[in-house]
Order: sequence, then C-alpha cells, then structure tokens
Amino acid sequence: MVKVMAIVNITPDSFWEGSRNVAIKDIERRVVQAVREGASILDLGGYSTRPGAADVSLEEELSRLDSAFEVIRCSGLSEVEISVDTFRSQVVEKIYDKWGRFIVNDISAGRLDAGMIGLVGRLGLPYIAMHSRANPATMQSMTDYEDVVSEVSEFLRAKIAECRAAGISDITVDPGFGFAKTLPQNYELLRGLHRVCELGVPVLAGLSRKSMIWRTLGVTPDEALNGTTALNWEALRQGATVLRVHDVRAAVEVVEIYTTFTEGIVIS
Repeated sequence: MVKVMAIVNITPDSFWEGSRNVAIKDIERRVVQAVREGASILDLGGYSTRPGAADVSLEEELSRLDSAFEVIRCSGLSEVEISVDTFRSQVVEKIYDKWGRFIVNDISAGRLDAGMIGLVGRLGLPYIAMHSRANPATMQSMTDYEDVVSEVSEFLRAKIAECRAAGISDITVDPGFGFAKTLPQNYELLRGLHRVCELGVPVLAGLSRKSMIWRTLGVTPDEALNGTTALNWEALRQGATVLRVHDVRAAVEVVEIYTTFTEGIVIS
C-alpha cells in the first residue's frame, strides 16, 4: 500500500514559500486540510534542511514541534500517523517523552548524531534513513560520485543493517533527491530508483517541487506541481511506497490512478 506523507514545515525559511507554517492558525489549517485530502502521515519539521539552511537551536526546534503536536491533539486527528523530520536524538527523546510514539524521519541517517540510531532502537520507533552528505549548509559541495545509484544504494544497504543491529524493525529508506546531488545526478538516481527498491524495505520518494523540477522547466517552485506529479508517477512505477509531498490531493490522485492502471481495474 502506497502512503502519502504531507510535509508540514513549521519554519520561516523552507525553500518553497507556500509550505511555510509558523502561526498556530497556519499549522492547524495545513494539518486539517492534509488529512481531509487523504494524507496517511503528517511529517513535522521544525528545522529547515534545504541546501544552505541556517542553523536552528535545539530549543527553537522543540518549541516549533510542540506547537504542531498541540495543534494535532486539539484537532482530534488521532487516525493519522505522525513523523518528525529531525536529525537530533535529543529532539526525538524529548518529543517521545512528551507526546509518545511517532516515526523518526532523519535526513542524515544517523551521520549527524551518533546517538540517533541507538536511541530509536531502544524506543522501538519506526525510522526513515535518508542518504545525504555533510550537513544542510555544506552538502551541495559534496557531489563527487563515480556512480550515484550504486553509492546511494550501498550506503542505504549498510544503514539497514546498522538499524537492524540496533533493534529497529520498521525501516524505510530515502535516496535523498536534492541532497548532495547535482541536477543530472538527481535524474540518474531517479532512473535507477528500482535498485534502491530492491533493498527489501519500503522506499520514500521526496521529489515535491524540488529544484530538479523547476530548474529543468525554467519555472519557479510555485509552478512545479505538474512536474512533481510526473516524477511521482515514475517513482511509483519503480517501486516507491511513500510519496513525501506538499500537495496532498494531487499525490493521492496519482496513487489512485496508478493503482487503477497497474491493477487493470475497469471502471464502468
């Protein structure tokens, strides 16, 4: 079953202005709309991880996430899964102590915090491990691959083994489109996504409105929904099982049409 993960950025500096939710009323509107449109997961992020993003203090990240969890609890959205987009084990521990279980969505796959994978294993939480290099401020200078598909696949294969050794049983991997990859490398990685999907765990594709779309088309992130839809279809075709998106309704429709197409359903 394919899941649609709604991006809920609780930051003032995400790469797409249309996804920034800082005020309580904006967070509430975003999460309620996302669930109404069919999101299976709400992915809460209090630290922008776009290339060149500024550092955010631990206290500020926690404050932003607390606001979002409070909104979700008050909105009665108990049927939807929650993930937290963070690379800090302290954030995971404090949010878990206060709010209970959630999915950990770690853009660094434990590289930026040596305590992350062990903590997730001890807490028994689901974990999303993404491929990247360096950190958000410097990652775009780290794009020297001989074979980006092979190197990303082998990195994720090793991370799966590390996670399992730490006691994590629910593992998803993310090839990290846009993270420490050039535009041509992103398309090479997409062409080889089926190799990542052969690793034996669910695969998340985060392609929504990214620069590999709008730079190719010569448009802005505001105008990149059509391109996002095209790439989401290709990700599904190669085996991705989670689509991380800004535009939930469009992604849910892609999943529905793709499922109808692949299962040969005849609609009378």
